[in-house]
Amino acid sequence: MGIIAELWEFLRTRKKLWLAPLIFIMLVLGGLLILAQGSVVAPFIYTLF
Repeated sequence: MGIIAELWEFLRTRKKLWLAPLIFIMLVLGGLLILAQGSVVAPFIYTLF
């Protein structure tokens, strides 16, 4: 949790809060690709990208 707090503090002090949704979307898409890598639905997810 220290990394998340540090990242949030950096974004807040540098006035770069517009990066927060971008980072969140990248993390969600990365997690989706990692979870779907070995599953049956992987070919269907990969066609979305």
